[in-house]
Amino acid sequence: MAEIVVTESLTLDGVMQAPGRADEDPRGGFPHGGWAAPYADQIMGAEMAKGMARPGVMLFGRRTYEALAAHWPQQTDGNPFTEKLNKVQKYVVSGTLTEPLPWVNSTLVPGAGDVPKAVAELRDTVDGAIAVLGSRQLVRTLAAAGLVDRYVLLIHPLVLGTGLRLFEGAELGRMRLVDSVPTGTGVIIATYEPTYEA
Repeated sequence: MAEIVVTESLTLDGVMQAPGRADEDPRGGFPHGGWAAPYADQIMGAEMAKGMARPGVMLFGRRTYEALAAHWPQQTDGNPFTEKLNKVQKYVVSGTLTEPLPWVNSTLVPGAGDVPKAVAELRDTVDGAIAVLGSRQLVRTLAAAGLVDRYVLLIHPLVLGTGLRLFEGAELGRMRLVDSVPTGTGVIIATYEPTYEA
């Protein structure tokens, strides 16, 4: 059985919206897209490469999948993540997308009308890890069902004051810190395991 590992870039005030590009997710008139880019460094790259090197698959919600599918297949700059992202098996939770999906090695999660049940069934058929990037609504659904095994949170030394937050409106939850790595730009890469205790 696979474990579900959520990796997210967050600000100090919990915003996860559009960390990568200015045009990534302008919902709600969000003006700060691309906020994480100035904080990337070699330490962060090395830590993220460790996660990418683990065997397993990736799981996305529709919005994150479409954003990544529009970007990564066209990359030719030698980024070490490009080959991994294109080759890895990708699963997508969506009630609106239909197959065939545009990005190579992409499959719709069957039974996505009941997301926790469908993902739990997927977890039982996969070895290694199921890596989830972005996909805020999907992560919140999985967390509420007790399906997230680990969070890798890249906490950036930045307050935006606006934007979609990962844990906004979530139920009480406790986590155990299992690892932390500071980068040279002040980002803390904190790995937490939920205890799922009240």
